Amino acid sequence: MKDFFYAIQDLFVNVLFAPYDALRAIELDNWWVANIVSWVLIIIGIVAFVYWMFQLKKFEDNNEEDKSITSHSYL
Repeated sequence: MKDFFYAIQDLFVNVLFAPYDALRAIELDNWWVANIVSWVLIIIGIVAFVYWMFQLKKFEDNNEEDKSITSHSYL
């Protein structure tokens, strides 16, 4: 059973985290490239936010939004 957990540790440390180790080594040369994962996630978040705002605007323009005072029947 102990070998199973060591195998999981070896998989994560030596295989799956290898790209992040490479980015950490690049950090001394170029900060922008080292933080590429963060930049990609920020861009995805901004695109999702803009898409969501356009969807809200579309429903607002079509008067499809439920604007009743009570949101639940028990209120």
